Amino acid sequence: MGKSNTLVKNASFLMMATLISRIIGLLYKSPLGMVLGNVGLGYSGYANNVYVILLLISSYSIPMAVSKVVSERLALKQYKNAQKVFQGALLYAACVGGLAALVAFFLGKYLLPSNQQEALLALRLLAPTIFLSAILGVMRGFFQAHSTMLPTAMSQILEQIANAIVSIGAAWLFIKSFSVDDKTKAIYGAAGSSMGTTAGVIVGLIFMCIVYAINRKSINRKIRHDHHEKEETLGEVFKIIFVIVTPIIFNTFLYNASSYLDSKIFSDVLALKKVAAETVSGQWGEYSNYYITLINIPLALSSATSSAMMPEIASRYITKDYVSANKKINEGISLTMFLCIPAAVGLTVLAFPISKVLFPASSALSGQLLAFGAITVIFSALSTITNGVLQAIGQAKIPLRNAAISLVLNVITVAVCSWFLPGIGVFSVLISSLVFAVAMCLLNALSLKKYLNHKNDFKNGYGKPLIAAAGMGVAAWCVYYGLYLVLPIRIVCLALALVIAVLVYMILFVLVSKTTEAEMRKFPMGNYIVKVLRIIKVFR
Repeated sequence: MGKSNTLVKNASFLMMATLISRIIGLLYKSPLGMVLGNVGLGYSGYANNVYVILLLISSYSIPMAVSKVVSERLALKQYKNAQKVFQGALLYAACVGGLAALVAFFLGKYLLPSNQQEALLALRLLAPTIFLSAILGVMRGFFQAHSTMLPTAMSQILEQIANAIVSIGAAWLFIKSFSVDDKTKAIYGAAGSSMGTTAGVIVGLIFMCIVYAINRKSINRKIRHDHHEKEETLGEVFKIIFVIVTPIIFNTFLYNASSYLDSKIFSDVLALKKVAAETVSGQWGEYSNYYITLINIPLALSSATSSAMMPEIASRYITKDYVSANKKINEGISLTMFLCIPAAVGLTVLAFPISKVLFPASSALSGQLLAFGAITVIFSALSTITNGVLQAIGQAKIPLRNAAISLVLNVITVAVCSWFLPGIGVFSVLISSLVFAVAMCLLNALSLKKYLNHKNDFKNGYGKPLIAAAGMGVAAWCVYYGLYLVLPIRIVCLALALVIAVLVYMILFVLVSKTTEAEMRKFPMGNYIVKVLRIIKVFR
């Protein structure tokens, strides 16, 4: 578990694994939607929102926090203290995760919107998963600190495979066993789908335990050769974890609480406006299970970059190598924008065919949401990256403050839009999420300027990918809708349009940015991209 891996290599590897797991998650949403129906998806979405909020408190930010604290000690070759941090983090996660699980089970009805109590059973079945996820988060963070992303990547893929299989199977089994009408079908179907999340986390945890057992001899050997005089006690470590992890947890909570608050405010306000609960559930089902699932694929790439950047930047910052730290920040941003900008453009111009091909049970609403909301990908990805940087340099309170300000703007926006413009429905949530993401980007940029004198490389980081993506978008739109006029088979036209879009983007990006063959090889799947570009004579 050496530190020889570069940021780009680690981020690229984790990106590809994350992308695979997200695609698996995307593919199972369609059959799950057919089993549950839109109302069942709505109940599942509401239960998942509460689950995610409690998960944020107990474990979501644990990998990032553990990675930061452990990587700092590894940079100083304090292997005993790194192990103490690992043990302390496990204890912390068990306590906080266990408490959050109890809250989900016993107090879940108070956290769900008043007109969506049918989601309670699904939420209660998710409760044990919160505890298990906290332990899994510590294991992933420990290995990320050693600059090895393979365990995290593999566990994510295995987790998603188990989740997909069990979600569909258990939902179908619950409906067959317990439902008597459409309402109970939605309730028990959502509850069954919750079992998939639990199964996935269990599989991921088992895998990480096996990885730890395999590496245990190597870890113990380094500990035996550690002769540092200052050895931290478990009490000191627990205090450090509490002080460092808690702000990160609250920051992550505030950063992601917008989804939960959006769902609750949106539902409660429309209930006051006498909008039928089934209508609200159906709209939220399409938003949370179709739209969010699609935009989360490119967003997962920014999370992968952030995870890879944490130990890299933390180790450089603690050794006062600020120039190198800033270089790594721009490197991570460029890598993320290289993928997220064309993803946002592609999702926008091909929103309707993508929605109908992937989710046949969806209505036109899903395509409309995607067409108008895909731009959020760019701002959300950038805010995720900058959040991770501020946490890595020990300024976790800054993104916490920024997230609090952004959350206030988000809440005001969704409340005002839902009350004064109830006719736009779930688009009020879409608008508020964009307001939140933009506010976070601006506030985090100001903070990075203050603490690291960081300067965004707008030309290379954003401008060149945007120019290439714009040309790609025009090509993709023309190919799809042109082909559809003569060959009205949606999946064939979409597949060809996507292939052309990728080729056009890569060609334009190389021409605009003047990226060399050696530089391109550093990107995700760079060797394969170079081979293709050689065939079409872009590289000679």
